[in-house]
Amino acid sequence: MKRTAVINVVGLTKGLISDHTPRIKTFVDQGNLSAFKPPFPAVTCTAQSDFVTGKTASEHGIVANGWYNRDYSEVHFWKQSNHLVDAPKIWDELKAKDPDFTCAKMFWWFNMYSTVDYSVTPRPMYPADGRKFFDVYTHPMDMREEIKRELGEFPFHTFWGPKADIESSQWIAASARWVEEKQQPTLNLVYLPHLDYNLQRLGPNDPAITDDLKAIDQVVGELIEFFESKSVQVVLLSEYGITQVDTPVHINREFRKQGWITIKDELGLEQLDCGASEVFAVADHQIAHVYLKDKTRIEAVKQFLESIDGIDQVLAASGKKDFGIDHERSGDLIAIANPSAWFTYYYWLDDNVAPDFARCVDIHRKPGYDPVELFIDPEIKVPLIKIIGFLIKKKLGFRGLLDVIPLDAQLVKGSHGRTPEETDDWPVFVSINEVSVNTSTDVYEALKQLITE
Repeated sequence: MKRTAVINVVGLTKGLISDHTPRIKTFVDQGNLSAFKPPFPAVTCTAQSDFVTGKTASEHGIVANGWYNRDYSEVHFWKQSNHLVDAPKIWDELKAKDPDFTCAKMFWWFNMYSTVDYSVTPRPMYPADGRKFFDVYTHPMDMREEIKRELGEFPFHTFWGPKADIESSQWIAASARWVEEKQQPTLNLVYLPHLDYNLQRLGPNDPAITDDLKAIDQVVGELIEFFESKSVQVVLLSEYGITQVDTPVHINREFRKQGWITIKDELGLEQLDCGASEVFAVADHQIAHVYLKDKTRIEAVKQFLESIDGIDQVLAASGKKDFGIDHERSGDLIAIANPSAWFTYYYWLDDNVAPDFARCVDIHRKPGYDPVELFIDPEIKVPLIKIIGFLIKKKLGFRGLLDVIPLDAQLVKGSHGRTPEETDDWPVFVSINEVSVNTSTDVYEALKQLITE
């Protein structure tokens, strides 16, 4: 089998490959680029599951980055167990053909308890006293201390949140080189998230994005050069394209105005009670899964959704089947935003009673995706002093909230999830060899072809 490294450059599109990305452009010019139709929804967890299984969400079950668990009556986001992906994986098929085949997953999602041979993924530690320590999880487990000893601690604060920047992608790239030097896997899956940050903060039309393109081009170029020096063929891949937006749609607030949302008061702040709500939405970028307690009301709720400004389309049973997302985890209805709109998870009507996690980076407690976590509240006059004060309290053993995130969804200028109107905004598959990739599920067969030819 031909050893292969797949470099997943999140957010990369044909339209972004330019003179600002000279190393990527050179690789593209020497090979073959396919701009392919993204998965539905065009979000990380669904995309990666399409890539490694060759199936859509209807079969593998990853209907978004998070969904409502009807058994627990809870919303679960960013879970890591690979058992959630309910379809055979590419590494299993290739390992069955060749027992010597090995695979490394370097920060690809659903990383834990996978059947790959080597993996690294972000995983904080949560002691019983309420503290949080940033860390990584590895397989094999003893690899964790070895990789941190040689590369330093993973810069978790640059992986997501207001400080998210190139440093996390640089560390992940270094970890990919590290596992190649140590283990020489047949397939090395590498995740580089850097473009995701400012494309959402600023939008793809902002001139400052050129700096981000130059930064990721440096990281990708060095990785290409490294892998090629080891006779490892390189594939450049992306999950989706990010397009300009200007309209947040507060879908749960609309439901609340109809009296369909149930709120629980907790210490004077409002919590969404999903299990008691008649109708609520789990928002994820430009799509929202809408769950109903009474299924006989589907048509009435669908008509109401279609009347909301910013919603382009609403999928019921037949539509979900057409879009490849008719799975039991899916909402009873799925709302798709207009091209320039996206969905918030916000359900409160008064910011004074917003839940305490709303102003924090808290990806697991929020009942929906929150890109506003990329910002520091502009109303805080000297945020550095507030952050230092929090860190001092933490060091002294006191509890507290790092509540620096704004509640202004208008700040977000880029989003994804729906299929972009222009193919220049579609994700890409780039290889030196000519392979055909038209959809996200084609990536599976294309990779198998490149590895086994």
